Amino acid sequence: MADAAGAAPVLPVAAGRDRDKGKDDRRRWAARCGFAVLGIMSTLLVYGVLQEKIMKIPYGVEKEFFRYSLFLVFCNRITTSMVSAMVLLASKKSMDPVAPLHKYGVVSISNILTTTCQYEALKYVSFPVQTLAKCAKMIPVMIWGTIIMRKKYGGKDYFFAVIVTLGCSLFILYPASMDVSPFNKGRESTIWGVSLMLGYLGFDGFTSTFQDKLFKGYDMEIHNQIFYTTMCSCLLSLSGLILQNHLIPAVDFMFRHPDCFSDVLILSSVATASQFFISYTIRTFGALTFATIMTTRQLVSILLSCVWFVHPLSWMQWVGAAIVFGALYTKSFLRSKPQKSAVVSPPRGSSPNPPNNS
Repeated sequence: MADAAGAAPVLPVAAGRDRDKGKDDRRRWAARCGFAVLGIMSTLLVYGVLQEKIMKIPYGVEKEFFRYSLFLVFCNRITTSMVSAMVLLASKKSMDPVAPLHKYGVVSISNILTTTCQYEALKYVSFPVQTLAKCAKMIPVMIWGTIIMRKKYGGKDYFFAVIVTLGCSLFILYPASMDVSPFNKGRESTIWGVSLMLGYLGFDGFTSTFQDKLFKGYDMEIHNQIFYTTMCSCLLSLSGLILQNHLIPAVDFMFRHPDCFSDVLILSSVATASQFFISYTIRTFGALTFATIMTTRQLVSILLSCVWFVHPLSWMQWVGAAIVFGALYTKSFLRSKPQKSAVVSPPRGSSPNPPNNS
């Protein structure tokens, strides 16, 4: 009896410790989540703004436009390859290729075409149009998934893909009657812009699907894949610049316009940083949380671009945007129950390339 009486006060203390431990766990989770959200939102918002600034706003008193999209790809990829190599060396992980080199090359070629179409499209359409159009990538991903991975999709997947595509179509086809931005005169071409965006969607869908196949076919560490893919991209983009005779003019443009050099340097830095924030988020919180953050980032990017670069939106574009983001958030909500019961694991099928979605 004495022992029982003496043991009784221990129960509230243990319960209190459990409560304190639960609070500490929640604080740590909230801190990690805040770190991930802040990292992704800040890097990709800066990335988006700089994309539009470099490709659409002239530099210097002569009002020269930067025309060398492939040079931006080269700068982004060489920065990422250097950082990934340093990470591998610092962690003492193997730098030997896991998959045959030609498979890394396939991903690199597709990714270069994806990013080049993305930059080129900004010459002809506004950043809000491009950003919302990226939401329609579900359709090409499903097509490539069926062809390459032999995947089967349910009716719900096709329904949301069609709804998002409808919203994107409204946004693109019903622009505001007047764009007051002083940087757009004589450079718009909806046909060319939409064609380049269709190219972007097709190549991006292939890239992510082939990467999915690559991760599932080989026991591949993510930084190893980043290093070899970006190294292939560096060699291919450099070869393209030399063949097009764009390397010297691009470097000359940087020397004549130091502010452009600063923009490209920051663009490459945030593009690299965003990859590591994306990897951290998927590993820690899963694909669903990452998808929700990316959807929010796209919405904020559109609003920021409309204010910063003076892109007025028509009421039909607002309707289209509401349809797209409403469908994306609804899809994330409907998928939340299966995700909660799943064990979070490393992103074997996730794309480690910059957020074209990026």
